[in-house]
Amino acid sequence: MLLQALLLCTAPGLSAAANPCCSNPCQNRGVCMSVGFDQYTCDCTRTGFYGENCSTPEFMTRIKLLLKTTPNTVHHILTHFKGVWDIVNSIPFLRNAIMRYVLTSRSDLIDSPPTYNTHYSYKSWEAFSNLSYYTRALPPVPDDCPTPMGVKGKKELPDSDMLLDKFLMRREFIPDPQGTNLMFAFFAQHFTHQFFKTDDKRGPAFTKGLGHGVDLSHVYGETLDRQHKLRLFKDGKLKYQVINGEVYPPTVNDTQAEMIYPPHVPEHLRFAVGQEVFGLVPGLMMYATIWLREHNRVCDVLKQEHPEWDDERLFQTSRLILIGETIKIVIEDYVQHLSGYHFQLRFDPELLFNQQFQYQNRIAAEFNTLYHWHPLLPDTFHIDDQEYSYPQFLYNNSLLMEHGLTQFVESFSKQSAGRVAGGRNIPVAVRKAAKASIEQSRHMRPQPLNEYRKRFQMKPYESFEELTGEKEMAAELEALYGDIDAMELYPALLVEEPRPDSIFGETMVELGAPFSLKGLMGNPICSPHYWKPSTFGGEVGFKIINTASIQSLICNNVKGCPSTSFSVGDPQPTKTVTVNATPSHSGLEDTNPTVLLKGRSVEL
Repeated sequence: MLLQALLLCTAPGLSAAANPCCSNPCQNRGVCMSVGFDQYTCDCTRTGFYGENCSTPEFMTRIKLLLKTTPNTVHHILTHFKGVWDIVNSIPFLRNAIMRYVLTSRSDLIDSPPTYNTHYSYKSWEAFSNLSYYTRALPPVPDDCPTPMGVKGKKELPDSDMLLDKFLMRREFIPDPQGTNLMFAFFAQHFTHQFFKTDDKRGPAFTKGLGHGVDLSHVYGETLDRQHKLRLFKDGKLKYQVINGEVYPPTVNDTQAEMIYPPHVPEHLRFAVGQEVFGLVPGLMMYATIWLREHNRVCDVLKQEHPEWDDERLFQTSRLILIGETIKIVIEDYVQHLSGYHFQLRFDPELLFNQQFQYQNRIAAEFNTLYHWHPLLPDTFHIDDQEYSYPQFLYNNSLLMEHGLTQFVESFSKQSAGRVAGGRNIPVAVRKAAKASIEQSRHMRPQPLNEYRKRFQMKPYESFEELTGEKEMAAELEALYGDIDAMELYPALLVEEPRPDSIFGETMVELGAPFSLKGLMGNPICSPHYWKPSTFGGEVGFKIINTASIQSLICNNVKGCPSTSFSVGDPQPTKTVTVNATPSHSGLEDTNPTVLLKGRSVEL
């Protein structure tokens, strides 16, 4: 043990005084603890392994390893043999058993309660209790290591601008082979802003968010003060205005809710919603408008069912219903599309009621890092046969008024998003954001790519060529990093060879899916005490959740029920989608072309 540590830490050019845990000697989730200045010990408790470095499997572990298939094999099985999966999907107990296994096997990979944060590479009460930190799946690389990645690689990481130019920036738009569209791209951006809220003042290790999961704070506001500014305080509804017969968010002036807009945006186009940055692009405001309409529509449904309820109960219950709708759409439409599986994923909290499962969640820094999917964005935006550049698109809510939500949905459903893995597909318009993603990740000193692959039960890459699946980028990366075990996480996720006909590589999926499913199913509404009709206003509210889909969300709130999905390649569904009836269509008011503000009517 001592000899191994000394050999690693006295390699040419490295300091002999390095922390012995810098070499990550403990395998299979064993915990490294220094003993003195030059020795370490591995804690193998409950890993299923033993020995000096937790590398010898116990008897039952050995059997499990013999039976275990690789992630790529599992992916191949799930994305092929459609006829077999059609049969499986039609047999409820079999489909439920597989879905239960998917949920538990993924969720078991996430530590709960949380274990580390950027400032504590060991267990501490601060790492558990301080909710202002993102948690960590792996502790940061110690400060006293000889290289940024521990003991491997060069003493300095490659220049971020060089990485962008050589490996990440787009030469030519590469569409996603899975057919991902802009409805998906904007949903991803809109959805994740409720829990990825980095505190720029304190640094990338910190979140401004008070919650660590699906709480719809991007709809209702992060604070109670902001929520109150956005609420109508009548019938549970949010404030709104009606323009040319359709519901849109209220203005900043009408709510006094702060939003980020540049000075040139006129006051009547400064819409106010839960997340202050959603004025950035009309695609985000499109979804903000749809969810505003859905909230008020659900309030109408509950008001008809429960005329005895006051404003507060209508509001709170509607929020719970929308949280449920969101989780169902994310699992059964969003994740289903990303997976490419023929197996049909199912949102059913009862699948976990007899399992060991903790209904809590903390957003991890690694999850935040990997979710920077800049390559999804196109070079220009196509709406109703018109093409808009980024300068024309940014901070331009007038496009919503000009084209209307129906045309937005139809256009974004048809426009392809970019492939994320494979490298060289980030549009020049978001170069600054991509550079910030690299540098913020480095600030938190994440472990190398291969350490994350081992942590999430993948085989470490043995070469850069194995990582990229080609020779040119592989040779250039090797020249810059020196060792595949020194490859940093975020750039690796973007240059990794995509799975066949897929948007992502193996690491992105196997690392991201556990965080995603644990965060969704760990929501309080999925717990046994919450998941019952009475929580959601009775069977009528429960049904809204259990019949939710991206198509029903659009049909209930967008004029004409335009056909949509998250893929340009999906067959266009018929307009026989189940729509939840409401006594008054909250998104589509039969009014003259006037603006209604808090009961006021103003001519345009």
